[in-house]
Amino acid sequence: MFSWPAYLCFFAAALVGTLATTPLAKRIAISLDAVDYPDARRINKVPIPRMGGIAIAVGMVCTFVVHIIGSSMGWWAPIIESSPHLHLNYPLLALAFVAVFATGLIDDKVSLSPKKKLAGQMIAAVIAVSAGLVIGVIDNPFAPGYIELGWFAYPVTIVYLLGYMNIINLIDGLDGLAAGVSCMASLTMFVMSVWAGRYDGAVLSLAVAGSALGFLRYNFNPASIFMGDSGALTLGFTLGTISLLSVTRVAGLTTLILPLVIAAVPIIDTFSAIVRRTRAHVSVGQADKGHIHHRLLAEGFNQRQTVLVIYGWTAMLCVGSLVMTQVTTIPRIGIFLVLLSMSMFFAFHLHLFEPVLLHHYNPKTGEDELVRPGDEGFDEEARKL
Repeated sequence: MFSWPAYLCFFAAALVGTLATTPLAKRIAISLDAVDYPDARRINKVPIPRMGGIAIAVGMVCTFVVHIIGSSMGWWAPIIESSPHLHLNYPLLALAFVAVFATGLIDDKVSLSPKKKLAGQMIAAVIAVSAGLVIGVIDNPFAPGYIELGWFAYPVTIVYLLGYMNIINLIDGLDGLAAGVSCMASLTMFVMSVWAGRYDGAVLSLAVAGSALGFLRYNFNPASIFMGDSGALTLGFTLGTISLLSVTRVAGLTTLILPLVIAAVPIIDTFSAIVRRTRAHVSVGQADKGHIHHRLLAEGFNQRQTVLVIYGWTAMLCVGSLVMTQVTTIPRIGIFLVLLSMSMFFAFHLHLFEPVLLHHYNPKTGEDELVRPGDEGFDEEARKL
């Protein structure tokens, strides 16, 4: 539907828009004291502003401004629905993006409680579903025709979008990590969108890729600004939306796993955190230093090396997912199992599932306490698990 010069224009608009406005976002964050100050859990050693999501959002908007101008001038055709099973209310979908960005922006300023932040994310997901973005139809693998999920599609889609929002947010722990992973994932989804004929997904993918790459200019180590929740939640929500537009629509059951393969690194990181904290008898929401990037740093890698290792892991998964789309079901399952095995080997090698916090009863004080490796009582408690 679009020529390659048009795609380059969309990408460049996001890239230039984010490059141009990141310094402004930095000034806004500093003026609002939306700054990450060094503490025991953070990696940064100096105060760094955290509202980079403003520049990322501006870059994405620039892509669609360029698209609207170009289509009105006749340079390229407007986006037209290309799937008989997916009819979107685009203005309402845009409102969902505003809701998730606003939630992240407010959190960057005032640090919302987990419940309030989840409520904002839920509102965005519900609006998106109301706009028609649902996992509703898949190929029937056992007979000709489709499987309709009916009303069950709505909660499934909401949970799916919530998951995508938060997996990007959870890996945003090192300079350039979330932005780089998002850029690679979005470029992979761009190819899949073009192959699937979902040109709305293709344009949205380029908006993410250009914005994330532009932000890396300021966010790669040593970072001068963080994306904050305004950036991480927006990128996660957008990637989830793209995957629903271009991959999970009217597809075989094995195709449904493709967005999960692309985002496997943050998914594994999130899953291992849940297991790790459950084993330690602490709240799943309790922050710790057991994420992938923490483990790689502990193995002696510096920040840049750690990020590049995770980039390589993500690139392997992205290439694997593209190959999966070009083969039949049995080879597709085989490739998935190979990628899964390699990823789990990496996860166990890094001890991602082993606790770094433990819930410990201190008989001297009569109170429950959190203990960490090196603290008195940690090794004794760890042996019980």
